[in-house]
Amino acid sequence: MICYAYCLYRYYSMYGHVEKLAEEIKKGANSVEEVEAKLWQVPETLAEEVLEQMCAPPKSDVPIITPNKLAEADGLLFGFPTRFGMMAAQFKAFLDSTGGLWRTQLLAGKPAGIFYSTGSQGGGQETTPLTAITQLAHHGMVFVPVGYTFGAGMFDMEELRGGSPYGAGTYAGDGYRIPTELELELAFHQGQYFATIAKKLKGSS
Repeated sequence: MICYAYCLYRYYSMYGHVEKLAEEIKKGANSVEEVEAKLWQVPETLAEEVLEQMCAPPKSDVPIITPNKLAEADGLLFGFPTRFGMMAAQFKAFLDSTGGLWRTQLLAGKPAGIFYSTGSQGGGQETTPLTAITQLAHHGMVFVPVGYTFGAGMFDMEELRGGSPYGAGTYAGDGYRIPTELELELAFHQGQYFATIAKKLKGSS
């Protein structure tokens, strides 16, 4: 039997850090045979003048997602920056709009994962995914952590690296730090690993 898994990778990114992780995750997922991964971004909630004051770059041309699109996917990976140790309000606002999917249980049983960006080492590399898991639980989704499947890269102490067993991550610092090669490798691995799991679950359903 040929199993075709369709995975959605949706994210919110103000300065582009999460977007870079998302792009690498998509590459990893699409490296898995019979898997198609697509990127979507959630709607912005801040006014243009506010974004300009925050020196946020223009948004990319990645399409904006609507809640019903989530039900079409066989697997979902959610990416967002951290605000005080939790997901950014823009992403939370989007999840708050999925009440109809929750009421009809259209996301129940779907595999889901998380990736993220924080401003500093103590900024929420673990609290952000931990608090985000509640969103998955209420929808009945199956959380798929990356664990320690990345191997030696998870134990590297020679350089600063975002991410954790919960998912890929990066540090934004003052906004000008970009994801390192190691962080991007972890993101690629997460996409590949997650797609493999989503494909297996699709084939067993």
